[in-house]
Amino acid sequence: MGEMSFTFPPDLESWIEARVAEGRYADAADYMRDLVRRDQEGLLPEGGNEAQETPEFIAWVREKVAEGLASGVIDRDPRDVLDEIVARRKARRA
Repeated sequence: MGEMSFTFPPDLESWIEARVAEGRYADAADYMRDLVRRDQEGLLPEGGNEAQETPEFIAWVREKVAEGLASGVIDRDPRDVLDEIVARRKARRA
């Protein structure tokens, strides 16, 4: 297998370093191999979805999931809960 060498502008280099720092990749080469494999398999987002892969977005989603889990579980029918929420929103608008 041949060896390739790439030079990235500082912003892309920082991006790669951040992805490696998340712990999913052993190093930058591992990250690049994963990107190429995902591209080969057609798993990379096509136009407009890239923002959802940022560390910030992932952290935001994880935070929201944690909030949801911490809020507990109710024993009420979900439709009743939604009806209550809709009623409160309508009351605020009136």
